[in-house]
Amino acid sequence: MKTILPTTNRRFFLKTSALAAVGIGLSARSWAQVRGANDDIRFGVVGFKGRGRSHITDILNVKGARIVALCDVDQTVLDAEAQRLKGLGHTVKTYTDVRQMLESSEIDAISTATPNHWHAPITIWACQAGKDVYVEKPVSHNIWEGQQMIEIARKHSRIVQSGTQSRSHSGMQEAVAWVQAGNLGKITLARGLCYKRRPSIGKVTGPQAVPSHINYDLWTGPAPMEPLMRKELHYDWHWVWETGNGDLGNQGIHHMDIARWFLGEKDLAPHVFSIGGRVGYIDDGTTPNTQIIHHAYAAVPLIFEVRGLPAKASREPMDSLLGVSVGNIIHCEHGFLLLGDGSIAAYDHSGRILRSFTGIYQNHHANFVKAIRSRLASDLTADISDGHISSTLCHVANISHRLGQQVSQGEIRERIKDNKDCTEAYERMLAHLDANRVDSNKEKLILGEALSIDLKTQRFVSNDRANALRTRSYRAPFSV
Repeated sequence: MKTILPTTNRRFFLKTSALAAVGIGLSARSWAQVRGANDDIRFGVVGFKGRGRSHITDILNVKGARIVALCDVDQTVLDAEAQRLKGLGHTVKTYTDVRQMLESSEIDAISTATPNHWHAPITIWACQAGKDVYVEKPVSHNIWEGQQMIEIARKHSRIVQSGTQSRSHSGMQEAVAWVQAGNLGKITLARGLCYKRRPSIGKVTGPQAVPSHINYDLWTGPAPMEPLMRKELHYDWHWVWETGNGDLGNQGIHHMDIARWFLGEKDLAPHVFSIGGRVGYIDDGTTPNTQIIHHAYAAVPLIFEVRGLPAKASREPMDSLLGVSVGNIIHCEHGFLLLGDGSIAAYDHSGRILRSFTGIYQNHHANFVKAIRSRLASDLTADISDGHISSTLCHVANISHRLGQQVSQGEIRERIKDNKDCTEAYERMLAHLDANRVDSNKEKLILGEALSIDLKTQRFVSNDRANALRTRSYRAPFSV
């Protein structure tokens, strides 16, 4: 596949080409000699109104790493963070355009937590410019982007870490190894849960004004340049397809990744379908707030559940399953493992606790820096290839949803009657909607299209409509 550089200027192209050529041939020792003053890893951070603030904190806590540059399209956010860092003794250069930041020879690595639609362009351009990259989850906005990110990272010998930081939690690592060793018998079902309150984002009657301190052209980037048709520009981009991936790509990606990790699956499932919808209110969001996904791995299925409505109408507490609202349940022959609310524990079928896993969160950026120094992608706990597979599990489920049709309760029951795990989850979903006064016979759910996937190419089998959603049209010059 052809990858298009950002159209900045000839100097940028020559510089990035030279850096990429150097990157392929240098040894780890050579990289250590040229990396930066005093052998520090010099970071530029892109996007930090939300999760990016945690990136900054983590980097500041890594010995031998320092922040030298910040980039954000919101001038108010950019100035405030630069001033805060100055107060902590860190003077940084500031940018509103990431392409200009990538021209700097004083930056070794990029850490980015922009909206999802910017993850791939920034990662690809940074790799081409000779930078290593830490990219937030989901690593991509669509399937094709993730494939290009891996290709470019390998081509330019870049270290690219995915922001699925649970992979760096020692207690999680221990729990995965313990279950995979057979201490609860064989895994029978891996379940991920994202029962997280998502109220309505409201509905506007016309285009909304974008604050003057935000560069909306740069914020929009590769997405279509359209008027702002929701009350809030920031954060609520998660709930529209052009920029976000719903709660599957927001919170859910973490627990999709954990479920796949426990299963030991290195690839996508060959079959997937979704049941769900955006129900309980009418607003400017387009992604589902209620959803069940079934990934039919050959050995053990993976089921994911999303709920944005509360446990009951007019009440804010959320539902839970076996005490877990946001997390995972790993069902096994001789018991189950619960992961949620900061705790990890294994139980037998009577509910007696067998073992707890504590451990600590080992700074994910510290792991990233370790791999930068060694130049070994195998030192990463969450290499871009892992991030791509888990992100794509979310993407294929959302494609199933987007190609589906609204049908009655009875039709859905009939279609899934031979799948006991999905039937059980579906009946609980209906009870949840009923508690929220949602009549799913009137406000019908979408039965997603059943999709089969060629695991080698990651294309859908005999389905042109689904394959069209593997990628998007990119707005020049923000092309992938």
